[in-house]
Amino acid sequence: MLLQNSINTDFQHTLASDIQINGVGIHSGATVEMTLKPAEPNTGIVFQRVDLPNQPVVKADVDNVVETTRSTTIEANGARVSTIEHLMAALVGCGVDNAVVQLNAPEVPILDGSSAPFVEAIASTGIQQQDAAKVWYTLQHNISFVDEGKKVEMVALPYHEYRINTLIDFNSPVLGTQHAAINSISQFAEEVAPCRTFCFFHELEYLLDNNLIKGGDLNNAIVVVDRPVSETQVQRIAQIFEKDNVKVNEGGILNNLDLRFPNEPARHKLLDVIGDLALVGFPFKAHIIANRPGHASNVAFARKIKEHIKKYKNKKDIPVYDPAKPPVMDVHAIEKKLPHRYPFLLVDKIIELTEKYVIAVKNVTYNEPFFQGHFPGNCVMPGVLQVEALAQTGGLLTIPDDPENDYDTYFLKIDNCKFKQKVVPGDTLVLKMELMNPVRRGICEMKGTIFVGDKLVAEADMVAQIVKKPKVKV
Repeated sequence: MLLQNSINTDFQHTLASDIQINGVGIHSGATVEMTLKPAEPNTGIVFQRVDLPNQPVVKADVDNVVETTRSTTIEANGARVSTIEHLMAALVGCGVDNAVVQLNAPEVPILDGSSAPFVEAIASTGIQQQDAAKVWYTLQHNISFVDEGKKVEMVALPYHEYRINTLIDFNSPVLGTQHAAINSISQFAEEVAPCRTFCFFHELEYLLDNNLIKGGDLNNAIVVVDRPVSETQVQRIAQIFEKDNVKVNEGGILNNLDLRFPNEPARHKLLDVIGDLALVGFPFKAHIIANRPGHASNVAFARKIKEHIKKYKNKKDIPVYDPAKPPVMDVHAIEKKLPHRYPFLLVDKIIELTEKYVIAVKNVTYNEPFFQGHFPGNCVMPGVLQVEALAQTGGLLTIPDDPENDYDTYFLKIDNCKFKQKVVPGDTLVLKMELMNPVRRGICEMKGTIFVGDKLVAEADMVAQIVKKPKVKV
């Protein structure tokens, strides 16, 4: 089985090659030919109905959900695809971010009623890391969903992993109250993917009487018998599904299948939660607790999570400054790397430094020399000095570590420079410079942003060149 902990989750992934999966749609009864195809970064999961004129596509997104009765259905551009949840869960569980799912029918094949066949197919083909970062979103506060009528309670709590707990209680003497959990999505393939869908015997009769589950089979569902049934009723089901020796076992389950886990129904509900929450459309980390979940509640919950992420996603990259935390570089270390001195050294300390970005702090005080002549009586930090502070911050990222300090950076170009808000005495500037492309031939392309608190005050795209200092003859 393919496990997520074997891949670098900082990058997006797609399928290594095409995957062909054929089967039957459980509700439509249609024979389905489905091909999973690799897709470009930032595509997401897209379904394509190749049997319709112009082969329309529909993105796997909660905004496109149109039906949640017994399965999740999406529709857009004249294309409708149902029962997507098991495949979506498999893609999430295997770490696939981008794929095109081509179908010649309106429903994903049910196969054995679980995600395991999809996971096995993806594992056998493999996935491909892409040259694009995977942006993970976290929650700013708890998000809850309650449906009093159905006694559904769901909550998402801020957490550093994707952890899920589910509880089911159908007031069934057979199932009782069941609980299932995973502490990380890396457990999906082994602990959750094999768990099959289930239904109650009385539901099965209703579905058959109403010409539903045309593609249903006793091989792809656990049938729970929690009410008295006659031998005639059991034999009718056996005849419809062309099975011999069908009976109710001691545990109240039809003997068509052996349970893969004692709490397989609860684990399958967890599987559905993963598949439906994939429709949020943004990779996110949280601790999900779901009591009595179902497709309708999962989708409603997904909408709330998506709204939350959209509200806060523009604030995701705001650097967090903790004044009590020791700096990576203090002003004395900065002076050893930059040629600037008072009054033109505009960086006080570095609080974070990686190969791709640097975060610096500049404390703006009333004693800055430029306030004497720049709008006296209405102190405003000059925009050009804000850009200079970014330039110095970028130099601390790009100037090579050299004991002889033989390099400087000179900016060649500044584009898209915008000033969003005045900078005044008392402000603490948090400056971030991020490499947009690898350094080539000494040329650095960087994106610069300045924040005061959670507000963006300035931004610019900059290009600089790393050059050796000229040798001074003595």
